[in-house]
Parts: sequence; structure tokens; C-alpha cells
Amino acid sequence: MANSWLFAADRGGTFTDLIGIDPKGRIHSRKLRSESPAYADAAIAGIRQLLQLADDEPIPPDQVTAIRIGTTVATNALLERKGEPTALLITKGFGDLLEIGNQSRPDIFALAVEKPEQLYQQVSEVNERLDASGEIILDLDEQPIIDQLQHWQKQGIGAIAVALMHSWINPIHELRIGELAVAAGFKQISLSHQCMRLIKLVNRAQTTLVDAYLSPILLRYVNQLQQELGDIPLEFMQSSGGLSDANSFTGKEAVLSGPAGGVVAVAQLADQHPEKQSQLIGFDMGGTSTDVCRYGGEFEYRHEVTTAGIAYHANMLQIETVAAGGGSILGFDGQRMTVGPESAGANPGPVCYGLGGPLTITDANLVLGRLLQVTFPRQFGSDHQSSIDAQASRRALEKRTDEINRATGGNLSVEQVALGYLQIANQQMAKPIRSVSVARGYDLRDHALVSFGGAGGLHAGELTTILGIDTLLIHPLAGIYSAWGIATAPRRHERERSLLLPFNSDLLNQLNSHFEQLADELKPLFDTGTATLQRRDLLDLRPQGSDSYLTVNRANYAISCAQFSDLFNRHYGYRVDTDDLELVNIRVEMSQASQIPRGTQPPSSAYPFAVPEQAEVYIDNCWQTLPCIALQSVKPNQSLPTPALMISDQFTLLIDGQFNAIGDESGGITLNRKSGQHPNEDQQQSTTGVDPITLEIYHHRFMGIAEQMGVTLQKTAHSVNMKERLDFSCALFDR
Repeated sequence: MANSWLFAADRGGTFTDLIGIDPKGRIHSRKLRSESPAYADAAIAGIRQLLQLADDEPIPPDQVTAIRIGTTVATNALLERKGEPTALLITKGFGDLLEIGNQSRPDIFALAVEKPEQLYQQVSEVNERLDASGEIILDLDEQPIIDQLQHWQKQGIGAIAVALMHSWINPIHELRIGELAVAAGFKQISLSHQCMRLIKLVNRAQTTLVDAYLSPILLRYVNQLQQELGDIPLEFMQSSGGLSDANSFTGKEAVLSGPAGGVVAVAQLADQHPEKQSQLIGFDMGGTSTDVCRYGGEFEYRHEVTTAGIAYHANMLQIETVAAGGGSILGFDGQRMTVGPESAGANPGPVCYGLGGPLTITDANLVLGRLLQVTFPRQFGSDHQSSIDAQASRRALEKRTDEINRATGGNLSVEQVALGYLQIANQQMAKPIRSVSVARGYDLRDHALVSFGGAGGLHAGELTTILGIDTLLIHPLAGIYSAWGIATAPRRHERERSLLLPFNSDLLNQLNSHFEQLADELKPLFDTGTATLQRRDLLDLRPQGSDSYLTVNRANYAISCAQFSDLFNRHYGYRVDTDDLELVNIRVEMSQASQIPRGTQPPSSAYPFAVPEQAEVYIDNCWQTLPCIALQSVKPNQSLPTPALMISDQFTLLIDGQFNAIGDESGGITLNRKSGQHPNEDQQQSTTGVDPITLEIYHHRFMGIAEQMGVTLQKTAHSVNMKERLDFSCALFDR
């Protein structure tokens, strides 16, 4: 289908970003509000716009090769506890296991511990038992299970999760319960040995519940899309950074579906332009949250994940998220100014949307002239066809400034308050960047920052100063970069299995059959008639007696041990005896390259608005007249004036005067800090003395120091209680 389009959409909490690659390889884009009375689904509405179809006109299958989507549907269902009504079947004696959990306390100083709401509505214990080797001790008692399943059907339970002791090594009883559940009429049945064939019952049971709880929600979303799309191939982005067809897309792999696209795009930038920087930090600031990642030549993964208080197992890219985005609500509690974690979302959105929303980061940037009203599409207001209202943002900030000054006896200006909120947000966003770098043994000074997302360009420059980074990279599609990553992502799937055996050279030579079995399970998930399959074999190793493992590539015994020793030293600060290692799990990862021309370039068509020659911007604690530069007008190797506003149809970049800016070959911008331009971070503050802005900024700075102390203590500790249970605390004292 060479004469057809390919579409990719990143459905965020506030905006949906859409990329369309036409038959000639030209890129077209749309940015729509994720929720609007004007359409049922933003991605479908955007596709119709690009194909110039009427709102109710069917999308012709012969004009579309495929549609690829990253979605927050599963994430929102988990956060809001709006998944499928689910019941859990678990081995007798363990009905309270997930309520007890692993006794971790996210807020160690909380006097009133608030436990997260469990995902299951009902739980029933199953009379059966296997021993640790998988041998049957007690046969499965089927009749009580049949009766319970029938009762749950009448109660409206829609999904069943089954997690039995030692089923990872022998699933015989889980398989039989699955058959009974099918006979009882259940459509969604998640068996723990299929969701996570690994030891650890708590994680395995929670993972199975996540899958059962979210998969029906995803299925309904998929069915809704397929009703609109008919036979058009539909693919979804997984948290692992790989695409999956609609039939293989499951709930536990969907939680970071959208942000994973940004990581893939950052990796492509590093691989295509290694001369720029070999180590990159991805900074994706959207409307609801900010996602950050690190890429240093290989994707970094994590397998034990906690989302909305639920700890589960998934093959997920190493992404840290903070609730600070363009829509983060700006608060004041009488003493401190706060940013987030609540967001205004797509509806009602910020004050400037004209729908009665709260004051947000977007409003603050708008008041400071860093966002220009002309660059926003006309899809706001009560008629959803108006421009944003900058004056409404100004009035709301004036009111907030009066409130702050009355409460504190201060004399802050509107601009100082707006800038203060931005500085607080920047401190919050610096934390996850340190988590993916410093906390994992990497020096931030060796990295470049890749900024993307609709709001990223307004904060990236000041973040580099906070973090000590000297290079900032801006891709020409930065405003919709995650969608670009989704468009170009490979298909990827993984299988894993626990072994729990002493690691030695003899064992390594005996693993071939296990790896081949996992590979055979993966091959049917790919179209073997197109691109070549790429395969990686991985080993999860740990010191004997430890609980946490690290993942290395499968190689000969000496190389595998050396990889583990280096990785362990980076994470924990010392080396261990590699003669005493245990093989916990084996993994096979298989991928297939995307069928997209890598040389595709953004179109040269004009923006849907006129870029002004200059704008009044509040920067360096005063109003300045800055030149406005259209990104599409920048030539390769062209030097740009700084400070300036760089304008695109999808994002705005505030270029600080500390940087030299130059156009690159891809149509993007590279910013390098000028020699000697390393101002003290305190110089960025808009005021002096103890005011609400300074109070909140130093609150985040001190918390950041204490958190880094904790990370260092955890990494260097030999005690299992400190290193793995985190049974310690860190604090700062003034005397």
C-alpha cells in the first residue's frame, strides 16, 4: 500500500498529538484536545481532518496503511480505579496476602497510613496446594470454585484473576480454573503463570489483577476504534517501547503507552546523530505531567513497577513521571505556593481556555509573554472555536497576587508571582531527572537534554542551569515527539521464566533449550514475512541471599559476570564476588523494525498563523523585547540571536541568553551554553528574603538533597534491611 497514509497518535491527558505520513513521505500533524464535545475520539477526528473528510465520513481503508496509538486509557483507569469489576482466586490461606502486601510505606513519616484501594472487589480462597518443586500436595477442589464463579456472575463481576502458589513452575491447577471460568461465561480470565511466569506470589498476583482489571477497558476502547476504522490495521504502543497489534495488547503493558514513544524518539536521535552527544536525558513536558528518561546507547528497563499504589511486574522502559505539566494547578495555602499535583486536564483546562478552569502553569507562561496567543488553535471557549484568553489569565494571576500579598504582608508583583510558580515547577521537574541519572550512577554533566512535549521548550533552558547540563537539543517535531516515536517504533515482545539456580559456566551451557522455547512462544506475534526479527537473550542475576536482581546480556560466563560486576558497582557503589551468583530469571526479547522511511522530513508548508517579528517577554526579572524566529525558516548551521522565542506550529522554545543557538541538518536546533555562563541557581529567583516563592523553592531543594542522601545510603549499604527494605531515613538539620 505504497500510496496510502500511516498515522500515529499520542493520546495524553490534555492533548492528543497526531502525525500523518502521506504517500510522498511528508509529515503532517495535528494537536487536538483529548476530550471535546466536538468529537468522540481525538485521534479519529484528527485523521479525518488530515484526510479532508467530513465529521461523519468513513475513513477509506485503501488510503491508510496502519494507525499506531499510544493511549492513557489504561493509566487513567488505574489512577481513577475505574477498571473492570474483578474477583481474585488465590490459594487457601492467602486471601489477605495482597492486603498485607510487602509492608512498604511510601510516606515513612505519615502518622495516618492510607493504604491504596485494592483492585479486586471479591476474593475467594481455593483449596489446593503444590510444593516448591511443583508437585501436587493437595488436589484442586473444583465444586466450590464452580459455585463461587456462578455467584460472581450474578453479582456482575466481569473479570477473574487467578494466582496460585507455585503455579509459575506448574500451572496445572490454574489452567483447570481457567477452563471452569470459561464454562461459567467469563470473557476476561487472567492466569498468573501467563501474566508473569516468575516466583514471588505478591507481585505475580498483583500483576494478574492489573491485567484482569485493565484489559476489558482496553478491549472496549479497541472495539470502539475498530468500529470507526473497519479493517484498517491498528497497533498500540506498549510500555516496553514496542508496538503490538490490537489483539495482543494487554492491560499490564499499557500503563506507560504514550510516554514510551518519547523514549523511542530520543533513542533514534542519539543513534542518528552520535556526534552530538552519546548520553541523552529526555524531558517530555505535556499538559498533565512530565516524563523523563535516560538513553546511553541502550534502552533501560524496569520490571517492578508501582502505579497508583499498586506494585506489579511489567516489562517497562525506565521512565520517571512527576505531576507537573502545563495544566498543573497553581495553589496557595496561606504560606506556601504550590504547583500540582492536580491538573486542570483538557476540560475545563487552564483559565485561558475560557471554560471556568483553575490557574495553571500555562496561564503563568502566557502572562509572562513566553506563550503567544496567536500560536494556539481556535478550539477553546464555550463554542470550542475561540482563541485562548490571555487577559483572563492576567486577571486570575492579579487576584492570586493580591491574596498572597495580603496573607504574607509582601509586595510581590504579578510577574514575580508567575515567575515564582515556574521556578517551583522547575525544581519539581529536576527531581525525576536526577532519579534516572544521578541515582543510577550517571553524571548529569556528561549528558545533553532533549526537550519535547508541548510545554517542554518553555522550561528546558532553566532546567539545564539547575542540573548543570550545557547542551540542549530540540527536534523539529518536539511538540509532538512522542507521536513521532510511536510512528517509528519497532514491534517488540518479551517472554521470561524463573529458574532460581546457582549461576556457573555449566548452567549457562545448559540454557539453550529454555531460551529457544521462549523464542518459539514469541515468533507467532510477528509478521515473519516482512522485516528481519532481532533477538536478545537476557539473564537476571543476583548475589546469593539477596532479593534484588540486575539484568545483563547473555554471553559467555566470564563476560556475563563482568557485566554484572560493573552494573552492580554502578548501582550500589561496591563490587561483589561473582563466584556466588544466582540466576533468577531468563528473558528473550524479540523486535522487528518499523516499515517507515527514516529520511522522512517535516513538510515545508506555512504555519496556520503569522509569526510576529518580536514579542514582549518577562525574562531575567524584567520585560524585554525578544525576536521571534519561525523554526521552519532556520537553515542548517545558521546562528541564531539569543535570547529569543523560537516559534513552531506545535511548540514554543524560550532561548536563554546563556546559550549559543544554531540550526542543525534535521531542521532542529542545538543550544550550547556560552563559555563562562554558569550562573548560581539563586540568581534565577525573582525575589529575596523569605517569601512564599523562596520558601517553596528551598523546600524542594532540601527535599532533593535528603532524597539524594537516601539514594547514596541505599546504594552503598550492605544491610538487606537498608538496601532492599529501605529501613532508614535521612534528614537535614541547621545545627
